[in-house]
Amino acid sequence: MAEQHAAQSRPAQPGPAQPHIPRPGPYAGRPVGSDREALAVAIQEARDGRAGGGVPIGAALVVDGEVLASGHNQRVQLASPILHGETDCLANAGRLPASVYARATMVTTLSPCDMCTGAILLYGIPRVIIGENRTFYGAEDLLRLRGVEVVVLDDAECVALMEEFIAAEPDLWNEDIGEE
Repeated sequence: MAEQHAAQSRPAQPGPAQPHIPRPGPYAGRPVGSDREALAVAIQEARDGRAGGGVPIGAALVVDGEVLASGHNQRVQLASPILHGETDCLANAGRLPASVYARATMVTTLSPCDMCTGAILLYGIPRVIIGENRTFYGAEDLLRLRGVEVVVLDDAECVALMEEFIAAEPDLWNEDIGEE
């Protein structure tokens, strides 16, 4: 009887895995002539994320002076513990050969956390542009130690986005960075 009950309460086995469909976003293909222009794309992604009820962190993957993909933190919107701005951006880019990552720059509004730093290192992205690191200092030292060029722009809008968010949603922010 217990075996029968256990079998009835098990969830149905999932069907075949569905492939992730990359969605490079509305900024894909946009030429960017400077780090600040690339950061403007990440900032717009951060604004979009906040407007959707989430954490205002955005990112863009730039290759050869053009936005390849962009994304924003979607932990709240998609109930995902791993969709930070940088990882959402990488997912939106889809599968890429190592030769593309080797020419890429990850542009992010906030200093990358350990998880996002790990993704940057895993794919061999050689350059990271950071909008600000005042409100959160991520694993920049590890990036530098591993030979990644790290440029911090100390952008006032990035700082304001995070300061306003942290003041309004301290519990959500602490959840995002794994703190109490």
